[in-house]
Amino acid sequence: TWGLLKAAPKMPTTPVRAKRVSTFQEFESNTSDAWDAGEDDDELLAMAAESLNTEVVMETAHRVLRDHSQRRGRPALQEAPGPEQRLKPEAEPPSAPADLRLVKSVSESHTSRPAESASDAVPLQRSQSLPHSATVALGGMSDPSTLSSSALSKREASRLDKFQQLLAGPNTDLEELRKLSWSGIPKPVRPITWKLLSGYLPANVDRRPSTLQRKQKEYFAFIEHYYDSRNDEVHQDTYRQIHIDIPRMSPEALILQPKVMEIFERILFIWAIRHPASGYVQGINDLVTPFFVVFICEHIEAEDVDAVDVSSVPADVLRNIEADTYWCMSKLLDGIQDNYTFAQPGIQMKVKMLEELVSRIDEQVHRHLDQHEVRYLQFAFRWMNNLLMREVPLRCTIRLWDTYQSEPEGFSHFHLYVCAAFLTRWRKEILEERDFQELLLFLQNLPTAHWDDEDISLLLADAYRLKFAFADAPNHYKK
Repeated sequence: TWGLLKAAPKMPTTPVRAKRVSTFQEFESNTSDAWDAGEDDDELLAMAAESLNTEVVMETAHRVLRDHSQRRGRPALQEAPGPEQRLKPEAEPPSAPADLRLVKSVSESHTSRPAESASDAVPLQRSQSLPHSATVALGGMSDPSTLSSSALSKREASRLDKFQQLLAGPNTDLEELRKLSWSGIPKPVRPITWKLLSGYLPANVDRRPSTLQRKQKEYFAFIEHYYDSRNDEVHQDTYRQIHIDIPRMSPEALILQPKVMEIFERILFIWAIRHPASGYVQGINDLVTPFFVVFICEHIEAEDVDAVDVSSVPADVLRNIEADTYWCMSKLLDGIQDNYTFAQPGIQMKVKMLEELVSRIDEQVHRHLDQHEVRYLQFAFRWMNNLLMREVPLRCTIRLWDTYQSEPEGFSHFHLYVCAAFLTRWRKEILEERDFQELLLFLQNLPTAHWDDEDISLLLADAYRLKFAFADAPNHYKK
């Protein structure tokens, strides 16, 4: 069970040209650490006509991206949208015409999310076939450069009001909540929304207090029953690995607070003991952070999520946040546990699917990587293992997870398309690199430190476009 528990290899300063390896275990021992980054650092919406097809959707998607980039005075690419392009934040939609039938693909049947009305240059019926790529920031803010402050605050207030109305009813409509949440969740309602979307809290508002109390009590019963066994011989390797990994997590300002370290150690140890099929595997530790930060921000004012100070939070509140974090992380891991079982077959499969998908959507990038002997496992293993958390700032991860929790199989299936869009986002830089070492260093240290919600919105829009184009094609992973 504990076969994968080993200290992480130190990431080499200079990557070594990959040898052809015959097993995943050999690859693991030869490639860079999956969690070391630098310094350890719905429903297709309101389709306008039954005959609307994939080509129309693709054409419309490109037009919206082109129009917006031109408004910003930037050249639009003919192919996939480049990193310099941005989507225009859009107003809330009018109702779809009553005589038009909604058309959706089978894969979108759970994925309802709101369309928002088009820009002046794009007809309503076309824009509604696109995913809404909101630029709602961590605190529910849109891009201030594109809206006046009065329009900004009015839109935010309207959006927050929609969430509050939906959450206030006796039974929350989870499908409607997913539609709203896909485009980003305002900060004041993010904690309760995440708990509902993850399946931790029931839709019935009257049952929520008793459910919370019961689950929190259950978690601390686990602590009482299991946590003292962390020094037993059978579990000490697990606990030691957790204890080593937590200080290497980011953001350091949060993680290195003693109270936070203790909480993370308990959460990860209890999860590992209760899930012996995988046990603790490096990478799982990162998945605690977004839940913990979102839930604690309900009780403190923090402009910067990387610098949350827990010292002012009462002990009983911290206990409840710890339990809520454990259960929500468990719900997430239930859907991707094969990523962490022996030899991590889920990750191997997803990296292979990513490689084949990229070979179809951008053959030039795929061929360039192959010609320079860069293997997808060398950079994409971490993308799957840590759900891109080591590639983008925490604020961007939180926005990304708003959408992942709104998508069916968001953390597994949709994540694949996000990774494909993420790779092709850097096509210009990738194609300019002519050296194996420089290529690999670039892919393992992508320049996203200044990314914000607008970058994530563009990434998600591109990923949704890919999903729509490929998800129902029977051979979409095959050349």
